[in-house]
Amino acid sequence: MKSYIAKPQEVERKWYVIDAEGKTLGRVASQAAVLLRGKHKPTFTPHVDCGDNVIIVNAEKIAVTGKKMTDKIYVTYSGFPGGKKEVMLKDMLANKPEEVMRHAIKGMLPDGKLGRQMFKKLHVYAGPEHKHEAQKPEPFEI
Repeated sequence: MKSYIAKPQEVERKWYVIDAEGKTLGRVASQAAVLLRGKHKPTFTPHVDCGDNVIIVNAEKIAVTGKKMTDKIYVTYSGFPGGKKEVMLKDMLANKPEEVMRHAIKGMLPDGKLGRQMFKKLHVYAGPEHKHEAQKPEPFEI
């Protein structure tokens, strides 16, 4: 009995669309990370990008629990003195709602080259429209 190891050229990729309206940020992000990584497939191989393409629409209408809107802070640091910037979740949702979803999903993917390759298959849109109708994405229910 030998273990099956997927080869990159043999992987079949699907397209899924997730509607994030009214859904919790972490639940949508974790499910999207599973799809991007390919862990939902029986042919999952840890060192091969087996994942599918994921489109997330209505990212501006996600929900969070508790006081995260005011307490959750995104911190960036430029490396220079005085270069620390802090942005609250509510401000980030108002200005760049796609970045909130991308940030959450990126933290759930592997670090390194493989994780960056998986992250490129993520497409996030603030509104209900997306430009990937030609790929015939399947709706994915959470």
